[in-house]
Amino acid sequence: MDEKPNKGEHLLGLAKELLDDIELSRLGAESLLLKATRLARLAGSPEIQKWLQFEMLGYNSDDPVSLEYMSRTGRWTDYKNNYGYWGPLAEQDASIAALKIRLQTLRVPDMNYSASSANPHEVVSFGASAATQAIQKVVDESRSLANAISHISAVRSKVIALLHDFAASIYYEKVFSHLTESLFEQFKGMVDILLAERCGGVLEKVPSVYDRLMEGEPESVSQALNSCRRIIDSFADAVYPPSESTIELDGDGKALQLGPQHHLNRINVYIRDRVFSDSRRKRLRQSLKNIYERVCSGVHSDVTAEEARSLFLETYLLLGEILTLPKPSTPPTKNYKSNPSEIIKEKL
Repeated sequence: MDEKPNKGEHLLGLAKELLDDIELSRLGAESLLLKATRLARLAGSPEIQKWLQFEMLGYNSDDPVSLEYMSRTGRWTDYKNNYGYWGPLAEQDASIAALKIRLQTLRVPDMNYSASSANPHEVVSFGASAATQAIQKVVDESRSLANAISHISAVRSKVIALLHDFAASIYYEKVFSHLTESLFEQFKGMVDILLAERCGGVLEKVPSVYDRLMEGEPESVSQALNSCRRIIDSFADAVYPPSESTIELDGDGKALQLGPQHHLNRINVYIRDRVFSDSRRKRLRQSLKNIYERVCSGVHSDVTAEEARSLFLETYLLLGEILTLPKPSTPPTKNYKSNPSEIIKEKL
């Protein structure tokens, strides 16, 4: 059985379909509005929904959204006196069609005359003034109809442009979101496999952290942050077990302990053995330090649920990046030396 598309995929497909309908002129105004209303409802855009209702049922002078979109769609003909095209978009389309037909039927009237005298040398008046007036009347009416068609067509164009902008914003937002989700899912799948192989205990803690974060309560947030700290500790034990050795990382003569409680030191050694780029190594170490300090201090201080979720994702992504580092190899330009006291010196 085929899986049903999720909400994001449905929004993406509907927005793309609406864009094609507009750009290829596949649907009439009413059908476009109905489809746009469905998109606005799914996307959670109440203002757009309300505007589309006015486009389908007509505008009024009592609603702020109505008045705003009267201006945005160029419907005013006399703003001070509250005159404008208040009718729905379908009515404006019908008006354009009727005005075009009326314009096409306009023609200069035929001018028939006959001489009042049989004498060919006698001057006869043909009523030039009446003919001029008749022609001018046709010209004036044609100009008036053309102006009305132009104004209403501009209203229609602005409505369609707003529909297109709305559909495009939803489409490109969902395209970016879909690509981001796809990229994250691919990375997550790879990291989950590595976590399961190297440190399955870390992976087992992830669901409990997620559940607590979804609750959003202060106590749950504190427990989730505490779990994040334990995840980092478990990760350190898995990738670099504790030992009695000491290591000098920064060439400052300070020997770092690698005992059971020195989790960050051991992860930093793991990073040091696999990364020979100074900038990347410093970035990873600094990110690890910042996250660890925050999840530790956050256990006993105020941290919003949003920040806690961000810290959890940062923890997961950082540990994933560290876990995907290549196996240790000989550095291209530096030599690492061991001494009898097991102090390894390196200048970063």
